[in-house]
Amino acid sequence: MSNIPKDLRYTKSHEWVRTLANGTVEIGISDHAQHALGDLVFVEVPEAGRVVAAGDGCAVVESVKAASDVYSPVSGAVTEGNGALADAPELVNQDPYGDGWLMRLRPQSAADLAGLMDADAYSKHLESEAS
Repeated sequence: MSNIPKDLRYTKSHEWVRTLANGTVEIGISDHAQHALGDLVFVEVPEAGRVVAAGDGCAVVESVKAASDVYSPVSGAVTEGNGALADAPELVNQDPYGDGWLMRLRPQSAADLAGLMDADAYSKHLESEAS
């Protein structure tokens, strides 16, 4: 069973969003996604200042199995990419909801966040994918 923290919001493509105290959001891939990919060998994160729309490919995670795009769950301006992942892509595998975050951005609209799944809905989504 995947680890699905209750305080995060989720997408059907397995990204998570955490709202930070300063109004920005932190984005990464879920525990389920990193397990499915296997050991990551490369992570490309977006540069600060890049503007992304919800659903845009904004990062790339590459494992020994495959390379996958990561899609932005919300529209906004990137405030920071996680530079530590360039030298340590395995942080995403070891701590997907902590040190393995991919980017932080300032969302354009709170409405984007409202459209994301809570932990219970994401858990049900994973069950439906598995069946």
